[in-house]
Amino acid sequence: MEKIVLKGRCVVPGIAEGEALVTTEYISGWGGIDPVKGTIIDVRSDLYEECFTGRVLVSKGAKGSSGWAGLFQQTRLQNTAPAAMIFTTVNSKAALGSVVTRVPAVAELSEDPTEVIRTGDWVRVDGDQGIVEITRK
Repeated sequence: MEKIVLKGRCVVPGIAEGEALVTTEYISGWGGIDPVKGTIIDVRSDLYEECFTGRVLVSKGAKGSSGWAGLFQQTRLQNTAPAAMIFTTVNSKAALGSVVTRVPAVAELSEDPTEVIRTGDWVRVDGDQGIVEITRK
C-alpha cells in the first residue's frame, strides 16, 4: 500500500474519509449536479452520471453562478452530500458551498490534488489541519 500526504489550507474544519471521486475540471452547481440523487448531471463533465454521495469530491473548484452553494446545501438536506471536498483553488462559490454543505474541505494543497489523487483511492481529509492523506492499493 502506498500512502501520500498533501498539506494545504482549511476551507471548512472537520475530519472525514471515503473513496475519492476525481475530476480535472471545475464543477458546475446550477445545471451541473442533481442534489436529490447526489449525481453529476452536466453532460460535458467527465463525471457525468457519477454519484458523489459519501465520497470525497476532488476538483479544480466551483464554476458558474452563485447557485452552487444552494445546490450543495440541498445535498446536505437530501443526505446526498459528499463526505468531504478537496479543491485545487477555492473561490467564494466553493468556500460558501463547502460551508453550507457542512463537510470538511481543503484547498491550495502542496501538489495539485487532481493530478495526485485517483478515483477509487481512499482519502482522509483533515480540514482542521489542512491535511489530506491518500491510501492507494
